Amino acid sequence: MKVIVLQENLSRGLGIVGRAVPARTTLPITQNVLLATEGSMLKLAATNLEIAITCWIGAKVEKEGSLTIPARLLSEFVATLPNDKVELTLQPKGTTIDLSCGRQSARINGLDAADFPPIPTVGEGASVSLDPEALRLAIGQVTFAAATEDSRPVLTGVYTEFEGDRLTFAAADGFRLSVRKLDLEAGAPSREKTGVIIPARSLSELSRLLGMGDQRDPVQVTINAAKSQVLFKLKSAQLVSQLIQGTFPNYSQLIPQNYETKATAEVTELLRAAKTAAIFARDGSGIIRLQVTPGQGTAPGKIALSARAEEVGDNLGEVDAVVEGGAAKIAFNSKYLLDALAVIGTGQVALETTSPSSPGVIRPVGDDKYIHVVMPMFVQW
Repeated sequence: MKVIVLQENLSRGLGIVGRAVPARTTLPITQNVLLATEGSMLKLAATNLEIAITCWIGAKVEKEGSLTIPARLLSEFVATLPNDKVELTLQPKGTTIDLSCGRQSARINGLDAADFPPIPTVGEGASVSLDPEALRLAIGQVTFAAATEDSRPVLTGVYTEFEGDRLTFAAADGFRLSVRKLDLEAGAPSREKTGVIIPARSLSELSRLLGMGDQRDPVQVTINAAKSQVLFKLKSAQLVSQLIQGTFPNYSQLIPQNYETKATAEVTELLRAAKTAAIFARDGSGIIRLQVTPGQGTAPGKIALSARAEEVGDNLGEVDAVVEGGAAKIAFNSKYLLDALAVIGTGQVALETTSPSSPGVIRPVGDDKYIHVVMPMFVQW
């Protein structure tokens, strides 16, 4: 193999696939990155056996070939090279590659590409196309709500449901639930209801890939016929992930259908007040109390946020709100409240409550495709 690539492109490609390289493994070769020629491109691939990331970069291929090289060593070396052409040369029937760039050169010992775990290929199956920006937003609004512990594996994933011309993401960890609906690309054929569970970690990696490049074309999502793998195909990269087997809870039953009080406020103001309260909540079991008071006469309604810790002190902050219904009290875990408000971003947000012991519902005003449900904390008022 003899290939010439630009240092900038090689470094970027290694950064893309590097996140699939496991920090610890019982299969040492998975800590390598696969380099292989494909036409006039150099293919880079890495896998931790749960996800596999592949990307292609433009190259001048003078001799075809393939090899696997320690990913960390290669990435760190390439990152120090000048912004110039990098020449990679693998001697016939050898496993040592020579790299040169400007006045820098190195020899790195690798392993035979034939011993590298095969990168999964997803053939025929259910396939949809999604707008990259909408997909990235949706991932950000649901993955944080997935469980991080493996005691219930299905909750570490995001339930992904295809039905008609809509895709729904849902994630829950037993204390909160996030649901985001996405419209499929115009012209997409209507589909029967299909549901799979994608690991939240895989979707987080996909979001990172979408943020690294200039992905403007729709992202093609394909689930194989056996519902065991999903492929995300981007402009110059692809990610294949194993799917989680099991039954996801019926999340629609967890969403309250009615409310006694609805308070609407500016997201940025409510988030600022919640961040302030969270400082005191750190030493008070992480609890933020919210009290909703309807407006009287010309005075607007308000949401009062407070937190207290016996040894530290307490605080109280107020935010103007438009209140429907009567007064209400509810308490949330500070992290859960901050997470939900942060992913909504800007505009107005509505808080719907029924009682201090019933789940609270948080949703952006004017956007009926996102909803977040949070279980309350039980406190003495």
